[in-house]
Amino acid sequence: MRRRDFIKVVLGGAAVVLPLAAQSQQPAAPLIGALFTRSGTTIPALEQGLGQAGYVVGRDVAVEYHWLGSEYEQLGSTAADLVRRRVAVIVTGGTDAALAAKSATTTIPIVFVIGADPVKLGLVASLDRPGGNMTGYTNLSNALEAKGLQLLHELVPQATLIAALFNPSNRNAELDTPAVQAAADALHLRLLVLNARDRTGIDSAFAAAAQQRADALLVSSDNFFAAAADQFAALQARYHIPAAFDRRTFTVAGGLMRYGSDLNDQQRQIGIYAGRILKGEKPADLPVMQPTRFELLINLKTAKGLGLTVPPSLLAIADEVIE
Repeated sequence: MRRRDFIKVVLGGAAVVLPLAAQSQQPAAPLIGALFTRSGTTIPALEQGLGQAGYVVGRDVAVEYHWLGSEYEQLGSTAADLVRRRVAVIVTGGTDAALAAKSATTTIPIVFVIGADPVKLGLVASLDRPGGNMTGYTNLSNALEAKGLQLLHELVPQATLIAALFNPSNRNAELDTPAVQAAADALHLRLLVLNARDRTGIDSAFAAAAQQRADALLVSSDNFFAAAADQFAALQARYHIPAAFDRRTFTVAGGLMRYGSDLNDQQRQIGIYAGRILKGEKPADLPVMQPTRFELLINLKTAKGLGLTVPPSLLAIADEVIE
């Protein structure tokens, strides 16, 4: 059977996957609107999930991607536009994208990936029985960041003051900040809370951490921060402040440590859910998924440059070590 050709066009931050040729007598493929606050690297995983559910992009379904980065103010208008066009399903990445989609429709199914607790955000009634038109995947990032602080303290055991950097434009910060503070209190650590919503703010945060003599820095989960991995690595080296992150890209760029869940698996799972909904299942009946596996990645080269000795206990549980 001849493979049907398809084209992926990127215009103004949006990528559209549509058939090149479709016979006029065939019904139009259902359209999925994808609204993300991080880069398009999730496309293969999302489309793999759709494929596992029986939908080949370009043949059985069309997907229109929107990546808005830190342009949170555009999320509402983009979500509203998808609703006006009557897409079959909306998939979202990021808390703000999910909230924008929720505000735009109560009828079109929405499948989200977020870091925060969707129940506390009012997206679903419960994790097991979401109700309404929304379901998806949550990292419960506040718990992840609390664990990340604990691991950072094990890696820098002499630390007494640890800085934690949040993006106040990110809704997750409202829930993550008190969770990290509680973890610091449990470890008898002083916590220096810092905020940054742009690259200049990141520079200022590192300068403030150095001025306050912070022993280490925990960077919260944030899509804008993820796009600045090289900047974080350079500032870590300049100020000699060990830093921990939740994304692999940070540690590969030179960050000290990463602890988090598998982002590609999350996108694959919501692709499966979107496919199941296209087949007739209801979001209200699909439980919100949570990660079952977490990755610890340590950059030994960076640790040596910072004068740190990685404890054997951490090396034993690390999923990967960069040397």
